[in-house]
Amino acid sequence: MHKILTLLIVFITASTVSEGSSGKWKSRVTGGDIVYTLNEPNLTVPDFKGGYPTVVYLENLNIKKIGRNKNFDDVAWLLLEGYRVIELDYKKNVNSTAISINADIIAINDSLAAGSFCGIKGSSRYQSYVLFEGYRISRNVPYFKDDPSVYNTPAEYESGDMLHMDIIYPANTAVKVPVILSFSYSNSYATYDPDKETLTDANKNQRLNLGYTLAGFDDSFLEGAPANGIAWAIADHPKYCPWGKGRPINGKNDTYKSYQTNPDAVQKVKSAVRTLRFFGSQLGLSGNIGIYGFSRGSTAGSLAAGDRSVPDFENAGFHRDVNDDVQAAALGPGVFDYTIIYKTPDDGDSNLESRCPWAWGSLEKNIGHWETMGASYLVKSAATAPVLFFYNTTDERYYQGQVANFKSKLDSLQVPTTTLIDYGEGHSVPKTEDSLVKMYSFFNQYLHPPQVSIHKGRKRK
Repeated sequence: MHKILTLLIVFITASTVSEGSSGKWKSRVTGGDIVYTLNEPNLTVPDFKGGYPTVVYLENLNIKKIGRNKNFDDVAWLLLEGYRVIELDYKKNVNSTAISINADIIAINDSLAAGSFCGIKGSSRYQSYVLFEGYRISRNVPYFKDDPSVYNTPAEYESGDMLHMDIIYPANTAVKVPVILSFSYSNSYATYDPDKETLTDANKNQRLNLGYTLAGFDDSFLEGAPANGIAWAIADHPKYCPWGKGRPINGKNDTYKSYQTNPDAVQKVKSAVRTLRFFGSQLGLSGNIGIYGFSRGSTAGSLAAGDRSVPDFENAGFHRDVNDDVQAAALGPGVFDYTIIYKTPDDGDSNLESRCPWAWGSLEKNIGHWETMGASYLVKSAATAPVLFFYNTTDERYYQGQVANFKSKLDSLQVPTTTLIDYGEGHSVPKTEDSLVKMYSFFNQYLHPPQVSIHKGRKRK
């Protein structure tokens, strides 16, 4: 048994519904009712708001099971880890296949976010997961210790918190599988309670806050990856601060409204990749890592794709002797080059236009510094990871300019690129079957070459 993080915590008993109770749930995938079984752990730890960590466990699917443990054993393991487990038995229904199953993943997350799944209340809205049979979780794996002086908020936050990720992997697998890493588009951050005069955990570990991520955008891509032979992981966004806040030391309030800054962000991204590869080698993963990014998560994740080596970006964080290459990236609307934000007026990036100079000085006098803030700067040669760009033309126009500019640079260096355009409306993620097929096919194309070395020094092809 792999146990990455041991927590010294006091456990309390959960008893909202009796263990082993069962019923029926209406499945979008099968078109009928499927049986669920609720299993409550003897001991669990609620989140800050009192919700119980929950796993909705999909079993007997019409999909090849990669983990070799019996479902009974994996459910028992999850219960010992303190998860409430809700088993959904698909009984090998012919429709419970890859891509099709994403419709049920969306429905499950929507119900969990709304506060009740199968009539079962009290599940955590930010520490709950949809797992395929054979998979387990390493939760709250630390990947970087935050520096409070970067964003300087709240004023009482003086000792850095740890940023975390969750790794979802097949247990006792006969085949080493790759993994897709996403940087959350929900922010975790330090919170000060003025009434109690203390910092609290109220907004820690919010990377999977369903209302702001998977349920808020009906995003099933990560949790559907195992049906396509790929594990997944999600990390706290590197901007450890409320998204609309943050300022340099002695700078203007809310200078960093709606953007992140380097070297802090890129140091965290590279440390996250190294951490995932390090622990993935112990969990039976292949070492091949893809990036999936949407919105602010795309801006962050894009910093992992380039091949330029910058010592100040890499000499921070954990596992510095580990390879920080990624093998592919699917990037949604984001910001990849801050030097182009003034090219098109009134295109939606006014916060960047007005506030970036507060942090970095004027573009004209400090263009070299501005360049280091975006992913485009980190692209040096064809050794950069292949990229799939996805966006809707009904989204903010500046996103289209960012994608076009970044893609043009990659194309000029003969880095493989592809695009997925107008799969939906506005600021949204791919969720139709056709668009999801294209996304998973892209990753399967680039994440299944020979296993990547864990150590630095490997040359990209």
